[in-house]
Amino acid sequence: MTDDAQAVAQNITAGEIAYRKIRSDIIFGRLAPGKKLKLERLKADYGASVSTLREILNRLHSERLVVAEGQKGFEVAPVSIPNLREIAALRQLLECRALEQSFQAGDMDWEGRVVAAHHRLARMEERMAHADRSHTEDWKRYDWQFHQALISACGSKMLIDNHAAVFDKYLRYQMIALGYRGEIAADEHALLLECALQRDSARACKVLTRHVSGGVEHALATGTIS
Repeated sequence: MTDDAQAVAQNITAGEIAYRKIRSDIIFGRLAPGKKLKLERLKADYGASVSTLREILNRLHSERLVVAEGQKGFEVAPVSIPNLREIAALRQLLECRALEQSFQAGDMDWEGRVVAAHHRLARMEERMAHADRSHTEDWKRYDWQFHQALISACGSKMLIDNHAAVFDKYLRYQMIALGYRGEIAADEHALLLECALQRDSARACKVLTRHVSGGVEHALATGTIS
């Protein structure tokens, strides 16, 4: 089922559909950092009214995915090395806390979700390892789903929501600069699965710290972010 079909099935408004599309395009790099967001162009591309688009852009501004230029309008938020480091540190902090709680509370259903999510991610990583970059967005969605599954039993909606918001910002950097780190990242995901099944949150946090910091250093090595 397509995103639009899902939205219709859930009775989601046209404005919400446009918001999700624009947000996704920012996160997945289709709307590049610093790009001017002209209302008339957005109206043609996303099929929303100017007034609705203003509301959407203000909403994205509150999420720090869009910046306002005073009376000049809006543009996609820029990227920077300090911002990447800050986002990575916050993701690590939130995810480690959520992992600890989730590992304590997780039941058999939770284990099933984690195993299934890892299986999908591992299969996609095999494709990426063979230089198949045609499904890069799917790879990152499976990555997000695996990490979300790991913390899904933590019992705190606020923690999960805040982690999701930070993860999306980290994902944006991944799409722009981080790229695929190959076998190293795949092995770290396998270790996280092993830690989850063993309920070893202390070890999982160490693996996650290495996983996130390794991604940041990989991004810096590419020289894409100034």
